[in-house]
Amino acid sequence: MTDATPRRFTGDTLVIASHNPGKVREIADLLGPYVKHFPSCIEIGLPEPEETGDSFIANAELKARAAAAGGHIALADDSGLVVPALGGDPGIYSARWAGPARDFRAAMERVERGLAGVADRSARFVCALSLAWPDGHVETVEGRVDGTLVWPPRGQRGFGYDPVFKPDGFDITFGEMDPEAKHRISHRADAFRQLVERCFR
Repeated sequence: MTDATPRRFTGDTLVIASHNPGKVREIADLLGPYVKHFPSCIEIGLPEPEETGDSFIANAELKARAAAAGGHIALADDSGLVVPALGGDPGIYSARWAGPARDFRAAMERVERGLAGVADRSARFVCALSLAWPDGHVETVEGRVDGTLVWPPRGQRGFGYDPVFKPDGFDITFGEMDPEAKHRISHRADAFRQLVERCFR
């Protein structure tokens, strides 16, 4: 659990609890002003734990705690697309809907089939970030961005479900949006703003 009084990050090394090189680079860019070294789980030989949590927060904390057990403060994220009309799916299973081949076109088609004849096409992207210390202390935040699902997919930018997600207040999808513009309003940006304010400033 996150205490009411946040714990500040005071070291110079932060383990990124991810085996995704792109995600490691993105996090290093976002937290570069506050941290010197960003070893990944791959670099220090930590296995990826099974995500057995029932929420984004639970999975982020599980991954962060597992990485922090190696002796350094660790950061993990868990994110996905939540569609109310589908009972919250794909939710924490967003990546798994794309299968081992990471076929997100198939995942988007699965979402669209589920929405056949449904008026409510609202959706949100959610990102939980968890910062864990070797002593077991954890600080966790959750960001979100709300929008509407469109079909067919639009745009070649972004990744995952971005081509079918049109954020509120915009006429284009994340897949059509300039990456810098997306990063200013995304669920991950929202979560990082909260985490920096809570633990790094």
